[in-house]
Amino acid sequence: MTPDPPIRLLLADDQEMVRVGFRMVLDAQPDMTVIGEAADGRQAVEMAAELTPDVVLMDIRMPHTDGLQATRQILTAGSGARVLVLTTFDLDEYVHSALRAGASGFLLKDAGPAELLAGIRSVASGDAVVAPSATRRLLERFLPPRAPGGGDGPAPTDPSLIAALTDREREVLGCVGEGLTNAEIAARLYLAETTVKTHIGHILARLGLRDRVQMVITAYDAGLVRPGR
Repeated sequence: MTPDPPIRLLLADDQEMVRVGFRMVLDAQPDMTVIGEAADGRQAVEMAAELTPDVVLMDIRMPHTDGLQATRQILTAGSGARVLVLTTFDLDEYVHSALRAGASGFLLKDAGPAELLAGIRSVASGDAVVAPSATRRLLERFLPPRAPGGGDGPAPTDPSLIAALTDREREVLGCVGEGLTNAEIAARLYLAETTVKTHIGHILARLGLRDRVQMVITAYDAGLVRPGR
């Protein structure tokens, strides 16, 4: 049986030592290979087109073209690459926009090797990486606050986004929006984990969403989850 080809990785970070550290960890994996390094977003866009990586590890704050613009350009160009955003612990203000631009998730830059490797493998397999510990903080910080009691403050939600869903599917989507894992959703809603996976598949299909990241954003946009809840 022929083994699967290694995951082809492009590193985009303006700090050389960060790239060196990542390369040492990633190239040591039998199922991964680093095929290029970009020192800024402009290089990342050019190299993504030239090298056709499977996954781009994208820093946000870089000179010339930042990671947000680079993510948009790579995905708008129709690249088959999936973008995994790397952010600092205090959560860069651009990450939410990067997810909206089509990034497949984000990891903290100080994540341990095991978390980094698992995240890359998940993204490469078509899944998304949404760190539950950081998802709520990210969206609570950067989505506009809802007014208490539905007053005059901004309430940028659109319930029609989820009109095609059943009540149970709305419950599941709300749990995903809170950053819960499938096991945690199953426990909260008294469902089998396989049933949760089935509901998630239906939600993705009915709403035309690509992955779990887009589910999180949709849950907030539709008002299923509120910052500060």
